[in-house]
Amino acid sequence: MNEPEAVAATNGPEDLSALVQVPAVEPGTAGPPCGYARLRAEAPVVKAELPNGETGWLLSRYEDVRAAFADPRLVRPLLSAWPPREGPDAPPPCLPTFLEMTGEHHKRVRRTVLPLFGRRRLEFMEPRIRAMAGELIDAMVASADGGTADLVAAYVDPLPLRVLCETTGIPHEDHGIYLPHTLTLLGAAGLSMDEVLAALYALQDYAEELISRKEKEDGGEDYIHLLLAESRRPDGGMTRDDVVSFVVTMLMAGYKTNIQHTGNALFTLLTHPDQLRELRESPQRMGTAVEELLRHVPLMNAINILVAQEDLTLHGQHIRAGDAVIPVPASANRDPAAFTDPDRLDLTRTPNAHVAFGHGPHACTGGHLTRLQLSIALEVLLERLPGIELAVPAESIPWDESTPLRAPARLPVRW
Repeated sequence: MNEPEAVAATNGPEDLSALVQVPAVEPGTAGPPCGYARLRAEAPVVKAELPNGETGWLLSRYEDVRAAFADPRLVRPLLSAWPPREGPDAPPPCLPTFLEMTGEHHKRVRRTVLPLFGRRRLEFMEPRIRAMAGELIDAMVASADGGTADLVAAYVDPLPLRVLCETTGIPHEDHGIYLPHTLTLLGAAGLSMDEVLAALYALQDYAEELISRKEKEDGGEDYIHLLLAESRRPDGGMTRDDVVSFVVTMLMAGYKTNIQHTGNALFTLLTHPDQLRELRESPQRMGTAVEELLRHVPLMNAINILVAQEDLTLHGQHIRAGDAVIPVPASANRDPAAFTDPDRLDLTRTPNAHVAFGHGPHACTGGHLTRLQLSIALEVLLERLPGIELAVPAESIPWDESTPLRAPARLPVRW
């Protein structure tokens, strides 16, 4: 992707002090949008119109994005409270997800949940995830048509859902109920408030009903049972409502994002065969490679909404209390001020302080589980199918562009 060409292709000079459009992701790519290069250089804080018609301040530089995530003056609003709606049309409140919790509530819940994503728990999960990945590869090979298969349908799509259900205790057989609502919420920035709220309330209702079912069961080793046990303790760090919020959060953040990032990571490796070969020959470098894939391949583009709680000034721009502020990790992770030759994939890059999982108190709790899942997905694939390659030219691969988390719709491969 040639960023200078993309900038030059715009229709004449643009006044970056005026309202701009959020840079669009180029068709057939995961992003980040080329337009962020110009914003980083000329307008690192700029007011932009979002796909749903609202406005917010885009932050495109690494230093500003990292600082914004950790700034207590910038708070993620409830999905039901942004854009704000007052009067009789104001929607009823919903439970906050983990990202929206604040103050002592957030500290208490985060302190309780963090051990579930710590080293001991991940060591417990690793062989189970590895077994699931191996079963999917075996099934793909057994059903291959002429020695080729679609890696998305056979591997990329089913693995994250299996991992999510196995770890949390959310029933796989219910996916027809909860998945449509999670997909709606991932496209929230381009939808009406009514559409977003309908999906959010439906997902919360599902979580409530699931928790009621789980309360009637004997204790298990999945996250829901463990957190329910914590909520029953007199001095526990979780309430029942917090467990409901946990289910909603995991469904929103732990499924489709992992599918699309895994698909994009595999596409990136398959289109960099020399680096893929080096990784296969040096599997001990997998951890470093995963960090680079998280930096290079966006987990998301401009869909992080924060709201200023007081007036502040950044790079000469006056941000008023109530304004939306939108840090863009996909742009920050390509900032040449933070990363040498940032548009180049370098699986040996270190250090690599990317912000794919945010930063500060609200950094993604499940980041280590995502790292583990991606590592195992790559390791098992390269162990079982060391000669894997694309079966069609890269430019002919169709893309799923239905949400901001774009990814290949199919990945025909042979081995």
